[in-house]
Amino acid sequence: MKVLVTGGAGFIGSHIVDALVKDGHHPVVLDNLTTGKVENVNPRAAFFKADIRDKSIAHIFEKEKPEVVFHLAAQASVRISVDDPVADADINVLGSINLLQASVAHGVKKFIFSSSGGAVYGEQSVFPAPEGHPTAPESPYGIAKLTVERYLAFYRAVHGLPSVALRYSNVYGPRQDPHGEAGVVAIFIDRMLTGDTPLINGDGGQTRDFVYVADVVKANMAALVSSHTGIYNVGSGVETSVNQLHDILKEATGYQGGSEYGPAKAGEQRRSVVDCGLIGKVMGWAPSVPLVEGLGKTAAWFVARRKG
Repeated sequence: MKVLVTGGAGFIGSHIVDALVKDGHHPVVLDNLTTGKVENVNPRAAFFKADIRDKSIAHIFEKEKPEVVFHLAAQASVRISVDDPVADADINVLGSINLLQASVAHGVKKFIFSSSGGAVYGEQSVFPAPEGHPTAPESPYGIAKLTVERYLAFYRAVHGLPSVALRYSNVYGPRQDPHGEAGVVAIFIDRMLTGDTPLINGDGGQTRDFVYVADVVKANMAALVSSHTGIYNVGSGVETSVNQLHDILKEATGYQGGSEYGPAKAGEQRRSVVDCGLIGKVMGWAPSVPLVEGLGKTAAWFVARRKG
């Protein structure tokens, strides 16, 4: 199939593009390279440098005629969304609507959206949180993700555009940018390898559900071939505190130094973990990479990159 991947030069998107190529599909990458990198783009993918907010993206749909859209392009930092909610909404809400409009106008058969399980639920009352858990996002980023999910339902009901929203927990792995996408795993590894002291926000007792990028890619590939639509959590189902993560990464990187504690981040919940039973039942997906193994692979990738 011809498949358009927005954010296909970024961390998760580039891995999805690689999987599409491996499976014999024809990916088309749309990325403005704000955080994505050209070197991440698979050489067998068509590439367009463009912004999802630009009305001119219609010409990409006209030329390439994608059957499916994977939408990953986003302003991906909770902190930035808190500091500048207008810019966050411009990219994450209006940019997504622009893509949905183009998808309807050009006959796209399925729209697969990368949402956020960590951000849309807010402070959880059930652990792990199923898809039916109340949504109470505490950051503009989470509000935007939830808003796009509701637009997906509108476009499905009014325009007949089938869609899937995958609510990721905290994704980590090779190619994650310690500077651009603010992933705590990448930040900690980068600091440990360079000898800088890792900074833990708050007391480090806050928990997250860390899921390896290869497992997230498999969830997207399952959504591609499934006839099912709707919202699905994608995570490990396991809570890990930031302090625990720090200790595992010290072992993986050989870091001998200490750490510092700073103020907690605004707009982030205390505990976060998602229930992935529904996607397992409907699409046969389950996470397969244990945290210690995935962190070891990620640290090894960062070490290899530093060696050139």
